[in-house]
Amino acid sequence: MSLADDLTASSLDYPSRIEGRPDEGLSRWMWLVKWFLAIPHLIIIAFLWIALWVLTVVAFFAILITARYPRSIFDFNVGVLRWTWRVVFYAFNPVATDQYPPFTLKEISYPAELHVPYPGELSRGLVLFKWWLLAIPHYIIVAMFTSGVILSPPDQENAVHIGGGLIGVLVLIALVGLLVTGRYLNGLFDFIMGLNRWAFRVFVYAALMRDEYPPFRLDMGGTESQRGEEAASDLQVAGGA
Repeated sequence: MSLADDLTASSLDYPSRIEGRPDEGLSRWMWLVKWFLAIPHLIIIAFLWIALWVLTVVAFFAILITARYPRSIFDFNVGVLRWTWRVVFYAFNPVATDQYPPFTLKEISYPAELHVPYPGELSRGLVLFKWWLLAIPHYIIVAMFTSGVILSPPDQENAVHIGGGLIGVLVLIALVGLLVTGRYLNGLFDFIMGLNRWAFRVFVYAALMRDEYPPFRLDMGGTESQRGEEAASDLQVAGGA
């Protein structure tokens, strides 16, 4: 493996991948009613998150005993995150698509995508500390831009974040701009995506899905894979020079 490949795999990308593609020709006004249209999803998601909390506790003991996250539980929990991200992207944050979210846990084509690769063997020691002690610095940072309402692991006070804080203010500015100008400001979208990416990475770590510690880094933009490819290209050019 080349230096560029190694750096791209280990330093530039986190195992979880959160992506979003804003629609072209986004409706100026539809964002005013999307929260209402999303109510059926929110009802289902509420029950799915109850199941996720319970199953994460089961996974905690499974990892403690076997050093493995049960694959069926892992796939279900990732599916819940994927469904949540689609609904959030559509109706609350950043409200960047007019395509109604599908009612499914499966990975399908949609402007908002979430990927978490199965980890294989996990540390029995880390599972005791990462979700509460090691993640505290990230909890503090994420709380600053979400008003303390984040995707929380099941052993803490739980809430599915859909807005508020810095993210809520930025989304409101972007939507008012959309109403006035007919377009979503790219700079705001990229920054909002970076904040969401940070919050979801912290949840993936705190919910025991991965052992890799989330980076203290705001990776802005809609597509993570494209950013990694560009960074690798820059490194190759620098190495060739």
